[in-house]
Amino acid sequence: MTTLTQYSDARPLDAIDEPRTRSLARAIALWTLQAGAAAMFLMAGYLKLSGVPVMVQLFDTIGFGQWFRYLTGAIEVISGLLLLVPSLAFFAAAILAATMVGAVITHLFVVGGSPAPAAVLLAATGAVAWLRRPR
Repeated sequence: MTTLTQYSDARPLDAIDEPRTRSLARAIALWTLQAGAAAMFLMAGYLKLSGVPVMVQLFDTIGFGQWFRYLTGAIEVISGLLLLVPSLAFFAAAILAATMVGAVITHLFVVGGSPAPAAVLLAATGAVAWLRRPR
């Protein structure tokens, strides 16, 4: 004869479900990172697309022409929005990470100034790409 306790989990009812707690904390942290990065890229892309004089001057210094400002702004806005779609976040983060590699290199070797903001966004998008990578 079997009893019901042989099929139970045999742990106290008040035990903390540690994996579930870690999973929830991970999800909250990931969504916070994605939302923050999306906000930054939407703002930066908007500034590029709207023709703010500082951005026009920056892209004149880079030397590729203003079409490159529009392309970069479009990449940032579109990918920034796609960061908020879980099934597309990996691809958006990968594209943005590649864009930020270019931004860091540009700041270091072409325009000067601090590459720190681009490096922080590179780290954020790299983390999102890693955590949202297809299994």
